[in-house]
Amino acid sequence: MDPRFESGGAATVFERYHPVVAFAYFAAMLVMTMAAMQPVYIAVSLAAAAACGIWLKGPSSTFRTMATQLPFVVLIAVVNPLFSSMGSTELFRIGHQAVYAESFAYGLCMGFMLMAVLLWFADASRILTTDKIMLLFGNVAPTIALALSMAARLVPQFVGRGKEIESVQAACLKTRPKTLRERVSWMGRIVTVLMGWAMEDSLERADAMKARGWGASSVRTRYRPYRFRAADGIACAVLGILVIGNALLAGIACAQYSFYPAMSELVVWWGYAPYALLAFLPLIAEGVDRVRWRSIEGAMRSSREVFDGRA
Repeated sequence: MDPRFESGGAATVFERYHPVVAFAYFAAMLVMTMAAMQPVYIAVSLAAAAACGIWLKGPSSTFRTMATQLPFVVLIAVVNPLFSSMGSTELFRIGHQAVYAESFAYGLCMGFMLMAVLLWFADASRILTTDKIMLLFGNVAPTIALALSMAARLVPQFVGRGKEIESVQAACLKTRPKTLRERVSWMGRIVTVLMGWAMEDSLERADAMKARGWGASSVRTRYRPYRFRAADGIACAVLGILVIGNALLAGIACAQYSFYPAMSELVVWWGYAPYALLAFLPLIAEGVDRVRWRSIEGAMRSSREVFDGRA
């Protein structure tokens, strides 16, 4: 049996390692994504974040999330030329305001960077569950760890309750709101009920935490024990080497590329390959892991058939 399933967690390659490995990886990818303002690096990060999302949540959920984020990308790309009128390639004018292609490209890259960051956060929330967050920060910063773990739980609960309230309200009324005034009243009623429900739930949760002795001890117990092994140290060392190397290469790539006053020409460069390796590292490790387990299962099946034939 694959030991990833023994812990009851998600069947990912990260389950083989200490949670600090997953935290270090996603922290590195978030920092690299936000720091490397270069089109190729943004494209690689976005593709890797979407691929990890498909791996963790499935294609339909990932594409639905990206579709909801796409209007923000378009909004940033459209608004940026209006506030940053810089560049050398004029597209058109709005009154006395010139819109340049360089400003539009910069805004487009900023939008896709935001999409990549949000996707990486969503991927990290599927791997770094509340018990792992409490393990990493429970003794160092218990209040922050509690806030993060509760946010990971309460945000989807808040959304689900909002849909539940809307369904109940729709069942109690004959017709859906049509005019703007009716829609505002409809949404206001949902928000009012949802906020009251949330505040009542927060009081109950606070009483439960107090009754169970929250903060009575400086050392917190853990729901699941994790031990930092030699394999975890090797994984962190390999990840550190990749991050440091890619940070240097990203600095070179960002120094060679500029949006203003004219966009630089993108060329094929070997330095993009290490970043692609880092970005797709979980998927590569997962593929290697699955091939290894299939080969083991095939060998066990073959030996069983030979044994049955002899018997």
